[in-house]
Amino acid sequence: MDELSTGGGNAWAPHEFTSEAAGTRDLAGWLADLGGDRLTELLVEHRALIFRDFNVAAESIDPVLDQVVPNRLPYVHGNSPRTRVQGNLYTSTEYPPAFTISMHNELNYARRWPARLAFYCERAAQQGGATPVLDGELWLNSLDAEVRDAFAGGVRYIQNLHDGYGFGKSWQDTFETDDRAAVESYLEGAQATWEWGPDGIRVTQDRPATVKHPVTGVEVWFNQADQWHPAGLGDETSSELYDILSPEEFPQYVTFTDGSPIPDAYIEQIQQRGLANAVDVDWRPGDLLLIDNVLVAHGRRPFEGSRRVLVAMSD
Repeated sequence: MDELSTGGGNAWAPHEFTSEAAGTRDLAGWLADLGGDRLTELLVEHRALIFRDFNVAAESIDPVLDQVVPNRLPYVHGNSPRTRVQGNLYTSTEYPPAFTISMHNELNYARRWPARLAFYCERAAQQGGATPVLDGELWLNSLDAEVRDAFAGGVRYIQNLHDGYGFGKSWQDTFETDDRAAVESYLEGAQATWEWGPDGIRVTQDRPATVKHPVTGVEVWFNQADQWHPAGLGDETSSELYDILSPEEFPQYVTFTDGSPIPDAYIEQIQQRGLANAVDVDWRPGDLLLIDNVLVAHGRRPFEGSRRVLVAMSD
C-alpha cells in the first residue's frame, strides 16, 4: 500500500492516501485490511490523514466510520451549533458561511475530549470552505514567550446556559438531555462547578492551556481562550455584546484561573497566528479527513454556496 504525502519540503500537511495508490475504491475494506493498530500508528506519526478519490457516498459512510472512529461519541457539552444526522454523526459547526471559525481542538475545554475526529465531505462549497488544520506544537511555539508564560496557570471557562430562551445554546441542547440530575452527574465527573438559577445554569471549569500527547509526549497549545473571549469575535460583535450584557452574563466567557482578565492583545495573537500557520484542506465530495484531536487543531474558512461536511468523534 503506497502512502502519499501532501506536504512539500519540510512543511507539515495531512498525509494523503488515494484510491489509485490503494488499488481499490473500497475504503472500508482497505482500512479493514490495513488494521486498526496500523491506522493508529499512522495517525500518531502524521497527525492527520486524508483519504481521497475513494468516492465514498453519504449512504455508505457508516462502514468507513466504523474503521476510523469505531467508538463514536455524542457531542455532549459541545458549545457550537450543529445537527445530529444519525447516531453520533453530526453536521460540522453551522455558523453562517461568511464567518471564519478559528483554530481549536474539539471539546478541549471539557474534562474529557475525543482522541480523534473524522470529517466527511458530502457536498463541497462552490467557493472557499476549506478546513484549515494546524500542528498544535507549531501553534504553541509560534506564540510570544509573554503569552505562553501568562497562560502557564491555565484558563477558566464560564458558561451561562439558558433554559430555552436566551443567547447561545440552552443547557438541554448542550448536554443532550432535559434531566437536571444527568447534567449534574456529568459535571461532577468533569470536575466542574455549577449553579442553577431561574433562567438556567452557570458552569465554571479550570483547565490547562497546554497538554502533552499521551503517546509522543509532545506539548501542544490546547485551549479555546480565543473562541470564548469577546476579543475573538471581532470588534463589532464584541462591542455589541458588551452593550447588551456584562462579561459575567455572556453565554460563554474566559479568564485566567485567578479570575483576572485575559488581555485582548493576547487573544488576537493566539487567533491570528493559529490561522496564519494552518494548512487548508480543500474539500472534494467523498473526501475523508481523520485527525488526532490533541496534536492537530482545526477550523473553517468562509465559503459561498452550499456546503455539507459531517463529523464524528471517538475516544
